[in-house]
Amino acid sequence: MVKILIADDEPDVVEVITVGLRMNSPDWEIISAEDGQMAVELFRKENPDLVILDINMPRLSGLETCHIIRREHADVPIIFLTVRDDEIEKVRGLEAGADDYIIKPFSSLELVARIRAQLRRTMSSKATAIKNMVEYQGLKIDFVTKNVTLDNHPVRLTSIEYNLLYLLANNPGRVVSHDYLLTKIWGPQYQDALDYLKVHIRHLREKLGDDAQNPRFIFTERSKGYRFTALPE
Repeated sequence: MVKILIADDEPDVVEVITVGLRMNSPDWEIISAEDGQMAVELFRKENPDLVILDINMPRLSGLETCHIIRREHADVPIIFLTVRDDEIEKVRGLEAGADDYIIKPFSSLELVARIRAQLRRTMSSKATAIKNMVEYQGLKIDFVTKNVTLDNHPVRLTSIEYNLLYLLANNPGRVVSHDYLLTKIWGPQYQDALDYLKVHIRHLREKLGDDAQNPRFIFTERSKGYRFTALPE
C-alpha cells in the first residue's frame, strides 16, 4: 500500500488532487494536512511514501516543512506545488530538498505520472543494488545496504543524491553525461532540466566535503557532465 501525504491550505486543491489520485490509483492511501505544521506532525505519525507540498502555506511554509522532513527522513520523495512559473522559485524548491516541482494548474494524469516516477526511482534504487563496495580516501559506499560513510562518519543522502553517487561511483574515471544522469534519475522528459542536476550535485558535494574547485571525488567536465575520480586498481 502506497501512502501519500498532501499538504495544501486550499481545501478545493486537496480535494481535486485526492479525487484525481484515487481515480487513477485506487489502491493508494491519501492523507492530507492544511498547513506546514500539521504536515510535519502527520509525516511523523504516518510515515508516508511520498509527500506533496504547496510552497505557500500558513504556520510553516512548504520550504520550511521540506527542510524539517529532509532532516528527519532523507529518502522520502517530495514534490512541490506552486502557482509560480519562476526559475528562482523552482531553484529555491530544489535547494530546500524537493525531488520534483509541478506548477498549478496541472492535470491529474501529469501528477500521477510524476508520483509514479518518484516511487519507481525509490523502489528501483533498493532493488538494483549490487553486491559491491567502493572505498577511497575515507569515503565508503556500500551498494548493498546503501550506507555511505566519510572518515567513519555516516553521510545522510536523499534518494536522488545516493542515485547520483551510485551512477558516478560505478563509472570511475569516466565522464557521465548530463543527459544520461537526468534521464536515468528523473526520466527522459527532464533532459533539459540542468538546474535539477546542478542543485543535487552541489548538495552531494557538500555532504561529501568535496570542493568543486579542488575536488577529491566528483569532477566537473564542463558542458559534458561529471566524473567520479579514477579508483586505484
